Amino acid sequence: MGEVIIDVRERDEFDAEHIKNSINVPLSTFSSQAPGILTQFMDRKVVIMCRSGNRAKMAKQQALQLGFSPDAGYSIYEGGIIKWKSEGKETIAQKKGHLPLLRQTHLIAGMMAFVGVLLGYTVHNGFFALSGFVGLGMTFAGATGNCLLSNFLAFAPWNKSIPEIKKEACIAGTGTSNCSN
Repeated sequence: MGEVIIDVRERDEFDAEHIKNSINVPLSTFSSQAPGILTQFMDRKVVIMCRSGNRAKMAKQQALQLGFSPDAGYSIYEGGIIKWKSEGKETIAQKKGHLPLLRQTHLIAGMMAFVGVLLGYTVHNGFFALSGFVGLGMTFAGATGNCLLSNFLAFAPWNKSIPEIKKEACIAGTGTSNCSN
């Protein structure tokens, strides 16, 4: 039998673009989903892939810790889907794309922190508080699973026409994939 590709990127990343016949098991839910999926492939080589290779390494460690060691072994596709595409291999890409909500959140938070530092050095040191506020917000999101910036961005005009945005907001806000549209 051939190899099976397990893609450990998050669902929105997988939906935007993935390799044909690959199986999506997001790293955020890997330890709970993997046992049911991996037991089906104990006689095949399992190739674990993500965007660039880092999450794939973490997933392999989790699989081994869970006691799953297929006969043909695991391999990490070094360079992930980025390398896969650069090698000219085919992917299935979603035609209509939007910037996932979590990436929008990262962009906004990163820019706010950067601008706060920049203005703090050049205009007035009170602007450093903006960077501190962003850090506090990210800490709050990590501690509680509730990202207020993601929830706010879900209502932005450019996101209102995206049907799956409510689910993305739930995933970004709660940190789990136990969300329904």
